[in-house]
Amino acid sequence: MLAYVVGVTLFVVGLCLSLALHEAGHLLSARAFGMRVRRFFVGRGPTVFSFRRGDTEYGLKALPIGGFCEIAGMTTLDDLTPDERPRAMWRYPAWKRTAVMAAGPVTHVLLAMVILYGMAVSTGLPNLNPVAEPVVAATTCPVAATCPAADAGVLPGDRITSVGGTATPLWTDVLTAVQASAGPTPVTVERGGRTLTLTVDVARVTRDGSEAGMIGATAQAPPAYLTYGPADAAGATVAFTGDLFGRTFAQLAAFPQRLPAVVAAIGGAERGADTPISMVGASRLGGEAVERGLWAVFLLLLAGLNLFMAVFNLLPLLPLDGGHVMVIWFERARDALRRLRGLPAAGPIDFTRLYPVTMALVLIGGAVMLLTITADVVNPIRLS
Repeated sequence: MLAYVVGVTLFVVGLCLSLALHEAGHLLSARAFGMRVRRFFVGRGPTVFSFRRGDTEYGLKALPIGGFCEIAGMTTLDDLTPDERPRAMWRYPAWKRTAVMAAGPVTHVLLAMVILYGMAVSTGLPNLNPVAEPVVAATTCPVAATCPAADAGVLPGDRITSVGGTATPLWTDVLTAVQASAGPTPVTVERGGRTLTLTVDVARVTRDGSEAGMIGATAQAPPAYLTYGPADAAGATVAFTGDLFGRTFAQLAAFPQRLPAVVAAIGGAERGADTPISMVGASRLGGEAVERGLWAVFLLLLAGLNLFMAVFNLLPLLPLDGGHVMVIWFERARDALRRLRGLPAAGPIDFTRLYPVTMALVLIGGAVMLLTITADVVNPIRLS
């Protein structure tokens, strides 16, 4: 139980740090471009302490839930003081505003890649293409007392490189070659740096109405995790991150279709492992992973959650970062069309017109969050 609590606590701390660093991405990029950053706080709720450095107030809030970065002039709804107006965010070029809004999600991607790189050189990354290599795990008797592989001297750990002169780079190639063979057949194996050619008397057996050759050898299971050196880990991390991105997009696309299953799970129905979960559910899974000593699973959950937050925040919906980016480039496209018509730029979008849509999305998002949290409390997903 203690290990479970420690795991949940560590996962929550990791999540809070991720959200705080997301806001730090906005802070650093905005300051780099010269925008006026009013406040940067870690956490929410009552202020524990704060201090001012330059134009920015930094501080810590009582509730360790993310944080916020307040940039002057992010929208036209901001009341700006005279000294803030020249450095208001909406006055800056579109590419700079886009970079500032994208900095948060990009930070999540970088965090995920740091975690995955650490896994690659330590616990290993999950093997995305688990192909059985032609390595013998054990020799058995396919029928009665017939043990062709063992009788010929094949040992566990031998790598079969050819059967009857046919190269066998994969275990499936070994199976194909053996099934087509009969009687004494040359089998080449690698053992301890030596290459040996053994004569195996391939047995013919009948299964499911057809006859095929068998030698009584089983394959060594492919590794569940692959460990890399410091140099190779970089490429493996990029490839694995790309695969996770694809899976994350697929999960988001299927999100609406899976919500009814969440509602059913709250009512007591069996909950599928592919149903959406909240931060509460992810933290519970992190606790179970630590309780079982599955640190690789814990780190993978944290990396996956960071990638999910990156993709989710880039959705073109207000008040998400992607919604602000969408507004920025809508303004740019609109002004480009106005220039073609000989008209001046129209200026920033009036966010009061977008307020009803924004509030509707906030309410929908809040309802979905409450739904998934409820399901994670009454009928949580557990590690299999």
